[in-house]
Amino acid sequence: MSCNKEYLNQFINQFSYNKKEKEVKFLEELSKPQIIELDMRRMAKANLWATLLLTILFIILNSIIHQRFSLSITFWSFLLFCVGYVVLIILHELFHLIGFVLFGRVKIKELDYGVNLKLGVAYATTTKPLKNSVMRIALMLPFWTTGVLPSIIGFALDSYLIVILGAFLIAGAVGDFFMYKELKKHPNDCLIIDDPELPKLYIYPAK
Repeated sequence: MSCNKEYLNQFINQFSYNKKEKEVKFLEELSKPQIIELDMRRMAKANLWATLLLTILFIILNSIIHQRFSLSITFWSFLLFCVGYVVLIILHELFHLIGFVLFGRVKIKELDYGVNLKLGVAYATTTKPLKNSVMRIALMLPFWTTGVLPSIIGFALDSYLIVILGAFLIAGAVGDFFMYKELKKHPNDCLIIDDPELPKLYIYPAK
């Protein structure tokens, strides 16, 4: 009986040691997250090429759909395009925040939004760690709402203005696509923290 009790104590001690060792290992992993960071020069180049190619492609496609092969640009149409572009960029970032709130249950006080003048980009972020699956949804939401949807409306209305705006916003999501592709390499339940100042994500393992 005493032998069995001694064996049981050894088993319990070994179990506790293994459990503690796993917790220590987990904490060590937390202190060294994997990082996904955008190369802004590379993204700017990719964005430029995507914008040019998609704009040309969408203009040709709209011309074929509606059999209209003339495109006129006036001062007012150019001004309207600039205003529309700024509005859609703002909406692009707002839809990131909406994704955080709807799918990540993030509180309003945990959201941040603004412009990084040094990098020349708008940003939308949250201080709350999100699951990988939620972060991917929040990343791609603006692509559909401010890029794909306006493009479809532009094709339906035979509006070169809206079609080109859609092309610009789809191309503008190139950074989101890069982040999404990198996040797909990691488990859905790992935790993602968005850097508040830089285009960088920190990936922590799920406990």
